Amino acid sequence: FGKMNELPKKYLASSKNKIKEIDAKGKFVFPSFCDSHTHLVYAGNREIEYIDKIRGLSYEEIAKRGGGILNSAKKLHNTSEKDLYEQSLKRIEEIISLGTGAVEIKSGYGLNTEDEMKMLRVIKRLKETTPITITFLGAHAVPAEYKGRQSEYVDLIINEMIPMIAAEELADYIDVFCDRGFFTVEDTERILMAGLKYGLRPKIHANELDFSGGIQAGVKYNALSVDHLEFTGDKEIETLLQSETMPTLLPGAAFFLGMIEPPARKMIESGLPLALASDYNPGSSPSGNMKFIMSLGCIKLRLLPEEVINAVTINGAYAMGVSDVTGSIARGKKANVFITKEIPSYGFMPYAYGSNLIDTVILNGKVV
Repeated sequence: FGKMNELPKKYLASSKNKIKEIDAKGKFVFPSFCDSHTHLVYAGNREIEYIDKIRGLSYEEIAKRGGGILNSAKKLHNTSEKDLYEQSLKRIEEIISLGTGAVEIKSGYGLNTEDEMKMLRVIKRLKETTPITITFLGAHAVPAEYKGRQSEYVDLIINEMIPMIAAEELADYIDVFCDRGFFTVEDTERILMAGLKYGLRPKIHANELDFSGGIQAGVKYNALSVDHLEFTGDKEIETLLQSETMPTLLPGAAFFLGMIEPPARKMIESGLPLALASDYNPGSSPSGNMKFIMSLGCIKLRLLPEEVINAVTINGAYAMGVSDVTGSIARGKKANVFITKEIPSYGFMPYAYGSNLIDTVILNGKVV
């Protein structure tokens, strides 16, 4: 790592030394994208709901008629672990080709102990061949059979799911969807306290649909990140400024659902860092293309190219707890990088929002 005229002789290609040399003249070398929020282990798809949205139904209306997360949970229940792995592996291979070198995959489409464990076993199997951080997300939605008995489902998460997941070491973090129509602040705090007892650090889905109190709950329990944040006001910004919690925005979901945008510029100008992630999932953001997320960061959130590059690399790495090994090009870190095609500037990456500009992907020092 450095200038070519400072390259030690032992690394120069010769008949004795089989070094692969890649000519990157006119190209840029980026640290691989770090996508800190995805749900890419899922079964099937939800394009029917996509059409319902076009016809004017809201996210909440679709959920009430059995769609949304409950639809994904039903499909996952009816899919074998083998098929689920094969479907998910294709998505992993796709995002690697698009420049992602580290990804967090959340569970949460099981909504019962057996199916959550199935998801997490698939994620663990994927982790054996790809640089992945695992998050357990049992509190994603309230199952239909627990309608009107939400506290009982929270009890199931606390008393059955978390101990089993911890016993098999299937997760690094615990996440809760703290928002209107999902889990309350009280539910969230109960689940986070239970997770902490088993060494699972909190992360929060918060303030996507309303001012839910999720940001404050996340900071209170030292969450590594709070994600979504469409509804973020002065109180929420002040709370985040007093913490080590990374605000993570998911512009793909806001774009796909036609929701309001979070106040990204105000957050940065207040002194906050930001991470951007894809939220790759079948219902609200069916894409793991982090280059497009960069473009949305510039176009919709008014971030500068330098700001989005930080947000999808080193800040994303922080939001998934891997900034010590990836997220930037530095001595001692993994060689997770990609080389662009010939482009005039790094600002061209988000500018050319529909073009594939990635030429070579290198993960763990190997061209993939």
